Amino acid sequence: MSYRANVQQRLSAARGEGTAANRARARESRTEPDTTGIAVPPSLENDAVANARLAARKLGRLWLGGGGLIAVTAILLIGRHDAFYAATLAVATFCTVCAVIRVLERLDDRSEQREFPNESVSEAEDSARLLSTIHDALGDIALTRTMDRRIVQANAIFREMTGCQVPHGLTCEEIGLAFRPGPVPHNFDVEIATPLGQRIFVWHDIITRDPATGRLLLQSIGRDVTDERQKSRAREEARLKAEGTSAAKSRLLATVSHEVRTPLSGILGMSHLLGQTRLTPEQKNYLDGIRQSGNALVQLVEDLLDFSTMEVGRFQLRPRAESLRNLLESVVEMLAHRGHEKGIEIGATFAADLPDLMNFDAARLRQVLFNVIGNAVKFTIKGGVLIAADWQEGDIIISVTDTGPGMTATERARIFGEFEQAGNDHDRSAGTGLGLAISARIMREFGGSLTVSSVKGKGSIFTVRFPAAATHAARRRNTRNTILKDSIVMVLAPEGPARTATAATISTLGGQCYCVDDENAAAVLFDTAAGQGWRFSDIIVDHRMTFQFAEDIAQRPDVVSPSLRKVFLVNPEERNLQPQDVFDAWLIRPLREQSLIDVLRGRMRGMEKRDALNDNQPGVGLSLADAAGAPGLDILLAEDDPVNAMLIKAMLVGAGHHVRSVADFEALLDAVWNGQTRRPDIVLSDLNMPGGEGLDVLTRIRAHERQEGLAPLPIIVLTADYREDVRRSVLMSGANLALPKPVDPDRLLADIGALAPCRDGDLGAQ
Repeated sequence: MSYRANVQQRLSAARGEGTAANRARARESRTEPDTTGIAVPPSLENDAVANARLAARKLGRLWLGGGGLIAVTAILLIGRHDAFYAATLAVATFCTVCAVIRVLERLDDRSEQREFPNESVSEAEDSARLLSTIHDALGDIALTRTMDRRIVQANAIFREMTGCQVPHGLTCEEIGLAFRPGPVPHNFDVEIATPLGQRIFVWHDIITRDPATGRLLLQSIGRDVTDERQKSRAREEARLKAEGTSAAKSRLLATVSHEVRTPLSGILGMSHLLGQTRLTPEQKNYLDGIRQSGNALVQLVEDLLDFSTMEVGRFQLRPRAESLRNLLESVVEMLAHRGHEKGIEIGATFAADLPDLMNFDAARLRQVLFNVIGNAVKFTIKGGVLIAADWQEGDIIISVTDTGPGMTATERARIFGEFEQAGNDHDRSAGTGLGLAISARIMREFGGSLTVSSVKGKGSIFTVRFPAAATHAARRRNTRNTILKDSIVMVLAPEGPARTATAATISTLGGQCYCVDDENAAAVLFDTAAGQGWRFSDIIVDHRMTFQFAEDIAQRPDVVSPSLRKVFLVNPEERNLQPQDVFDAWLIRPLREQSLIDVLRGRMRGMEKRDALNDNQPGVGLSLADAAGAPGLDILLAEDDPVNAMLIKAMLVGAGHHVRSVADFEALLDAVWNGQTRRPDIVLSDLNMPGGEGLDVLTRIRAHERQEGLAPLPIIVLTADYREDVRRSVLMSGANLALPKPVDPDRLLADIGALAPCRDGDLGAQ
């Protein structure tokens, strides 16, 4: 039996015993001697009362039966044609009989109440006392009050807590209780000054009716919640303090990261300028080290900025139509030389039905892929990394499979936490451990996920998945699976990701591919081809294989076509170390899909054009030498950092422009507004300098132009704080472009060239 049922049973038993005792006492008090001096026994009196009640009930049933007979007789007498009136008469008669019976019952009840005047009162008092006892045991306040809030009855807990031993007739406010509205109706928070100190009670009122008098009463229950409220308040204070501390750390992190950008811009810019001078091979190696370290620092700053932005909820995506294939190939190329330096392979494959253009934020996805693929390369010592891109049910799925050390279940559970790396201190590589945590958050912003499956000692598979819709033009049926339908290709290469990616790409494009890893296996394959009557159209040889094989191919005209193409696959770092007269075409690893198509379809011969070292993000503009789209521009440069000013000025002068420099906003406004000097063609300004606020200065320049009827002056703003809200504010204030620091020289010059026609007044929206 449940606790509640047990309590109800005890209450019923106690109430029943009290009622029986009260009735017995009342009946004993009514037993009086008659005039003859003979007392009437209580049992006889009870029998008489019971008989009288039974007779009254029988009389009621007779009246009810008689009423029914009268109604039926009325219907029969009036006849069928007057059935409506008969029914009305019958109902009226029946209602009259019921009313008479009800009057008799009320008279009987009042008679009983006059006979037992204290019975109802005693039952109510007993119930109230029992409930008070229960609440005393539970430590709750139990109170009965009139509707004007006067106390009728209070339990021992109330008297103990308030110190008022005789509360009858007083209100709670008069005793010193303070009521505050609670979260739900009829609930209050009550503060009571007790001997133990100030306590808080949750107070609940219920309106009831006194069974003896019929008047309305307030039954109130109060429960002590002081300890719970104190704990809740402490938790809330701790939460607010933690949030405030976290926000302060995020602001500090963002501020420091922004400040790091300015000197970092100077380091990378100066190394760029230094690379254009005449250097010895040793100096070039040192310069490459500076560039790689600087680029790694740029990535670290980006991670810290993203982390702080996510912490304060300001992270935003900017999707647009992009080619996933081009993006992924560029990332793989940028990271390939790291793998080649370690002696591992890296390759990528793409599903045949992958759309050419899809809507997603390419910059953020590139960041995620850099982190995920970069980690795979970093922790893989032997073997390689294979990337596969697929499109399933509207989702892009990119899997990164490596042959690294793998992870345990514990390491997998914490790999996406901030400042975490898998493995022990000896196994870990350099880094903050922020990359994967930020990547996982970015993918959640995409509406997707970043997951990992791994077995210790057997490598890992990271999976990037997110929804992306194909553009309208790319929704037409893809014909990539028939591009190489006439090609039969042999690939002679060691087993690994590079060979797997090459074979998968050929098969995806509709060709037939057969892989062998030595000359003996190739000879067996030649014999098979001769027996089945087909010939190879192309043979791709990895640079790690012997050259003799390519010369021996001429001795098997039965299995090779007369137009056989011999293709050499080489790392970019080694392309100038190999003889170029043995093969018809050279492809550079990691393999580009379009380059492979061009070679196998006969559209490209000779060496593929590609840089040997490309560890930075791909340039978005022209080269430094070609970017001067409008030589001779008069450019006003506003930059307060002398190193950055010298760097940018050197780039602009080298591109053929004339540069005037200022170091604060006051000098900038004077140069723009001064009618004595020629207006500049373009303004290139830092966002934060002495002499004012950058956004306010932009607004003032545009207002002055409108007032004087001047053509809008092209303005490019350089900022270390390149958050989306900051960039939007810069553009809304009147700038044409906002570029992040460190400055990409090629992009800067390309943008200047694009804005150059605007100096004649034809300023377009940027």
